Formats: sequence, structure tokens, C-alpha cells
Amino acid sequence: MPAGTLLYAQSGGVTAVINATAAAVVETARKRKVKVLAARNGILGALREELIDTSKEPASAIRALAHTPGGAFGSCRFKLKSLDEDRARYERLIDVFRAHQVRWFLYNGGNDSADTAWKVSQLAGEFGYPLTCIGVPKTIDNDLAVTDSCPGFGSAAKYTAVSVREAALDVAAMADTSTKVFVYEAMGRHAGWLAAAAGLAGQSPDQAPQVILFPERAYDEAAFLAKVDAVVARVGWCVVVASEGIRDAGGRFVADAGGGKDAFGHTQLGGVAPYLAGRVKDALGLKVHWTVPDYLQRSARHIASMTDFEQAWAVGRKAVEFALADRNATMPVIVRTSQAPYRWKIEAAPLSKVANHEKKMPPGFIRRDGYGITAAARRYLEPLVRGEAYPPYGRDGLPKYVSLRNAAVEQLLPPYEV
Repeated sequence: MPAGTLLYAQSGGVTAVINATAAAVVETARKRKVKVLAARNGILGALREELIDTSKEPASAIRALAHTPGGAFGSCRFKLKSLDEDRARYERLIDVFRAHQVRWFLYNGGNDSADTAWKVSQLAGEFGYPLTCIGVPKTIDNDLAVTDSCPGFGSAAKYTAVSVREAALDVAAMADTSTKVFVYEAMGRHAGWLAAAAGLAGQSPDQAPQVILFPERAYDEAAFLAKVDAVVARVGWCVVVASEGIRDAGGRFVADAGGGKDAFGHTQLGGVAPYLAGRVKDALGLKVHWTVPDYLQRSARHIASMTDFEQAWAVGRKAVEFALADRNATMPVIVRTSQAPYRWKIEAAPLSKVANHEKKMPPGFIRRDGYGITAAARRYLEPLVRGEAYPPYGRDGLPKYVSLRNAAVEQLLPPYEV
């Protein structure tokens, strides 16, 4: 039995399958006779010494966790600064780890979480504290460097493509006397992966979505309105999918909500769909409906991709294996080994190559006119949404999800204000 405790934490926006990763971490560690603690609400729980004893959860609850959306232990949007600027907080983390004999730290999140895990590994080395830090990938934005895809993206992509295809049938049915243009807003601050996934809903330029707006291309309002007008004239209706992060030629977010910032210091976005709908209505005189699926696109476990589920589980299992093998400051990443048939494997990548890097849509994935995806993008995306990982359903017709006990561990240190 390895000496020490493993601490797992979830960070940032949760996904439909992040709990599958958590379940894989706990189950794999249990098989190796390693105790697993979880931090309540991500790194904040570690700083506050608010820890959860996962050994109090029965095996059946951990199994059910794999098909339950949300973040079972709580997540947070809280970014630690540099080692020099936030040294007291980093030292507090080491104090908490030492008090609870934490020898392995797994941080499940995106770019900022990878950066945190990397910095904690550096400080532990400076202090001579025996700690192995593993970043575990997760994000529906699919913007982590090195990894071919990010757990959480495939399910959000599937939800997006399905929703756009179904909504398009509704719009087409009503277009003669009602809505002519439907605008769907997809998450994606700087990278248009999720908006691109909507392109799977149609096979030709006249099939929905006829217009996709990517953050990688500057938003040109005149060209956009002309495109929508032409599609409606030709097809009779138009579905627009816009990434929340589209910018104008000057670099300003189209959906900049007053310049506010979130807890990570990112511009707080939201509202590009109603903006675009308003411009279409005012400039073209067409009846428009719009939607902002927001949390729905990342919490839709009822339509999760089987590929995504399997990859979320695999990175959790490998994260534990890498940790126990003392592969410090690494992240389990997905490597595509074959396109047809689609095959993949998990390898280790240095956190230094993941932290603070952002993977955007390749130019070759965006159609030449800027309003759709290419065949290359379709080949990349299609395997990620394949298969259905349905949760079990109860007699009431609703999915059966689990709520963990989340039994608190006794605090051993003085209270700490973050």
C-alpha cells in the first residue's frame, strides 16, 4: 500500500462528464489501496482545508457518479497568481498537504488549472516536499494545447449539433408565416470549436447552420447581414450559430457586457445572440428568434457522447497511474492514432506545454468564406460525438443521478481566509 493520500479537485466550468473522470480517479485509487480526499469547491477547498473523505462513499455511489453531470465535489473560478505574487497562498497549500499527508495532487480543469498544478509542483520542489502534481484535462471549449481533444467537449459538441439540427426543422416548418432567422449562441471565448461542432448538423451550405461565426475571424456586420439576407432569399430561412467570443476588426468583443470580468480575469461575455438577432430584425426586417443555451450545453448528460465518456474515464484512470508512478508536472492527454477507423490513446505531456497555451481552430477547418466548416473539420469532429452514453432512467421518466455524502475531514490547521 503506497504511503500517503491523493487529493483530487475540480476547477472551472463543469462538464457533462467531469464526474466520470472523478469516478475513475476514485475507483482506480481504491484498487491501489490509496486514500482519496477531494477538495470542496476546487482549489478554494484546499486553501480552506475543506476536504472530503471519499472513502465514506459506497462503491455504488462512485459507479453512479460516472453518469451524473455537474461537479460532485464543487468547483470554482479562482486563479492563483504567480508564485511571487501569491506566495502565501501557495505555502498554505503545502501546509494543508503536509497536515493531511497528501503526496499526490490531481487538479481537474482547463488552462488555468494546469498552470496552478504546475506552479504547485514547482513550490513543492523548492520546499523539498514530496508531492506529485498532475493536471487532468477538462473543458467544453476544446482549447487545451497538446491534447487532440478535451474531455467534456465531445458531449457539448453532440448537444450543440443535435440541438441545431432539431431547431432547424422547427424553423423550416414555421418559416412561411413566422420566424425566418434563428440565432444560436455557443460557448467559446477565443476558440470556435463548439460553434464549429454545430456544422455537423448539416451536410451542405443550404442546410442548417447556414452561417457560423467564429472568434478566429473578425466579425463584419455588413457582410454578415448580406449573407443572412442571401440565405433567406435562397432557402426561405436561416440558422445562425455564433460563438460568444466573436470580435470586430478592432478586437472588441461583440458581446462585451459592459467590460466586466469573471473570477479568472476574463471578459464576462454573454448576449451575442440577442445582439445579432436585433441587428437582423432592424436591418433586414425579418422575424427572428434567438437562444443562449449557456449551462445546458455543458450539463446535458442525457445525450453525452460515448467517445467523450470513455476519454473522460481514461484520463482519470491514467492520472492516478501517472501520479503513483511519480510522473510529476504532467497531464494525461489524448492522442489520435488513427482517423479511419478512429483510434486514440493516452500519453503524458509536460504541464509546462499545456499551461497558458490555447488551441484555436486551425485555418484549414474554417470554410474559405468564413461562415462554415471544411471537410477536414468534419473529419476531426465526427468521431468525438459518436456513440451514446445514456444515464439510467427511473420509472418517473427522468435520469437517475447521485448526490454524494461528501463527508468532511477533520480540520487540523487554523482557519484561513482566502
